[in-house]
Amino acid sequence: MRETYGLTCVPRWGTPRNWSRPTLGGKAARVMTALVGAEPMPWQRYVLDVALEIEPDTGRLAYRKVGLSVPRQQGKTETVLTVMVHRIMAWQAQNVSYTAQTRIDARKRWEDEFLAKLDVSKLKGKYHPRKTTGNEAIIWKSTRSRLGITSTTEKAGHGPPLDLGVIDEAFAHKDDRVEQAMSPAMLTRGNAQMWWASAGGTEQSVFLNEKRKAGREIIERAWLTGEWPAVAYFEWYAPDELPRDDPDTWATCMPALGYTVTPSIIRTELESMDESEFDRAYLNRTKTARPPLDPNVPREEWKTCARLDSRPDTDALALAVEVSTLRDWSSISAASALPDGTAHIELIDRRPGTDWVAPALARLREIWSPLAVAIDSKGPVASLMGELAGYGITPPEDPDRPVRGDLAVLRTPDVAVACGQMADAIRRGTIVHIDQPPLTGAINGARTRPLTDAWAWSRSRSDSVDISPLVAATNALWALRLRLDVAQADYNVLDSVL
Repeated sequence: MRETYGLTCVPRWGTPRNWSRPTLGGKAARVMTALVGAEPMPWQRYVLDVALEIEPDTGRLAYRKVGLSVPRQQGKTETVLTVMVHRIMAWQAQNVSYTAQTRIDARKRWEDEFLAKLDVSKLKGKYHPRKTTGNEAIIWKSTRSRLGITSTTEKAGHGPPLDLGVIDEAFAHKDDRVEQAMSPAMLTRGNAQMWWASAGGTEQSVFLNEKRKAGREIIERAWLTGEWPAVAYFEWYAPDELPRDDPDTWATCMPALGYTVTPSIIRTELESMDESEFDRAYLNRTKTARPPLDPNVPREEWKTCARLDSRPDTDALALAVEVSTLRDWSSISAASALPDGTAHIELIDRRPGTDWVAPALARLREIWSPLAVAIDSKGPVASLMGELAGYGITPPEDPDRPVRGDLAVLRTPDVAVACGQMADAIRRGTIVHIDQPPLTGAINGARTRPLTDAWAWSRSRSDSVDISPLVAATNALWALRLRLDVAQADYNVLDSVL
């Protein structure tokens, strides 16, 4: 993408360009230039090129459906308008239908933005606007193709066959009634295409949330199998663990940054908006209802423990591994005793799935010779104990005389002790960390659950955030304190020899 388009802000999920197919993206790009007086931004050109690929054998569009999820003010409206205007310019007798939150919203955008842009563009005079209420249309004179609007009811799209349907501001739709209404009208049109486009929504944005989930699954499955369906999907998104106030975060999900928007503008938006609304609008996150803050979680104190220049002492270091509830992420964290009496906490590795964990731990164990490798016997990670044993990572043969690299297995009472130790250490300022986004994001989203007369981190209640980095760090600190005498024993033996 960088070489072809100059695109540095790539989508987190995106259909790649198939270079064996020709594309109408170049022609659509010229339409955009005529419309807005500027060439498409790199992300727009990439989307247009992919979405308008042509199957060489049939001469038809390769993708029947296209999904586009991008933050606000990135140029989404110009992109979908370009697709619609290109369609009515390029083909004869095309029927294009556009809808937004409601029919009233669609009418306002159709007249105040679409027509307004056309009327001051180089395309002025090539179309005839029909503004009769209920029969609005932009009719292209040379092709007799029309761009109209429709409602958001079950009857949307009913009537003449439909060649291109665009569902904009998809976050406002509570279900798939518009898609289900438009789809039958496209059945007899061999070159039909349906687009949906939106920034992030809320928990009530059922249609958008299902489309995003499906789009992500399509892309991930296609990269694994090499089989790409007739659905193109593009999503720019900043995961929850990335800090909202960091320009580096913005650069991961705002493809118009540096083109039509600047960091100073985004900073102003952040300072003037509710945080959750900023996340939805500019980081493309789903806005969720906020539960009351959990008093057990020392979020504010965690900030004061950050020390970016801190480094671990590998002679007195413990590791721990944790797996998320859905088993989609695994984390390895470390805790190290420092000379000043504090403990250095660090996320060592975090990757999707679990198949990488055992070999990675074995390698780390070989390099660092940790005091212990901690694992929760009642957590999702317990299923990996057999794999770890295959690499020689097992509990000590003599529980009273553990050696470096042995497993330290947490039982239920140990979990409560470990969580209490971590919370106390954060509040007292006796730990330091280097403010890693996945670890900081985990504690910001963490919630707790009762555990006998104490509490423990709750994997299921933690605001849809992967807290495996935090749980692993907690267990590593517990193992460090449990096995610190192993390091002391090493020192005493060495001292007696010298």
